[in-house]
Amino acid sequence: MKAVLLIGLGRFGRHIAMKLSELGHQVMAVDRDEERVNTVLPFVTNAQIGDSTREEFLASLGVRNFDVCMVAIGDDFQSSLETASLLKELGAKKVIARAERDVQAKFLLRNGADEVVYPEKEMAIWTAIRYTCDHISDYIALDDGYSIFEVAVPEDWAGKTIGQLEIRRRYHVNVLAIKQDGKFTTVTVKPDTVLPSDCTLLVLGDDRDLHRCFHI
Repeated sequence: MKAVLLIGLGRFGRHIAMKLSELGHQVMAVDRDEERVNTVLPFVTNAQIGDSTREEFLASLGVRNFDVCMVAIGDDFQSSLETASLLKELGAKKVIARAERDVQAKFLLRNGADEVVYPEKEMAIWTAIRYTCDHISDYIALDDGYSIFEVAVPEDWAGKTIGQLEIRRRYHVNVLAIKQDGKFTTVTVKPDTVLPSDCTLLVLGDDRDLHRCFHI
């Protein structure tokens, strides 16, 4: 369990608060809008109405006591930038900030943010891949050009074993698990594991290798 300071409670921040609550973390939620604060009260440990660009207000929250400080402000980049900078000046251990464009990310990283997330960009990429490839069920982008895909087993792979197909050697792709009817049926994939015709595979690899292997 971690202590999280979440600043900015628009749609993005609200969804973060709900997920953090589900994961069992302690969350202090902050926004200048009282209605937004009231909306997340069922999901957070504490909440404050205030302006995160005011140093006195941020200092009163005890920034150093939080494991992670998340700046989820989406409608006012100047406020996001000032908040990230003040958090770092006040001794925040780790500052994660939201950005919509690369130029925003550059400014945030230079002025207090340790890491930057692009929710709109990441969702746009996921949507483009997921809904233009009929055989792709899910997609997770990892660092350094690697991804995990949930993909329908190719027709010519069905009924064959992992060893017969030599997937890792031929395609440089790792099969992590097998799902049938939406449930994991095999999470320890071995050379003698047979691929059913009605399954999906969780596969990990370099994006270029994955795209070539599954015609994405």
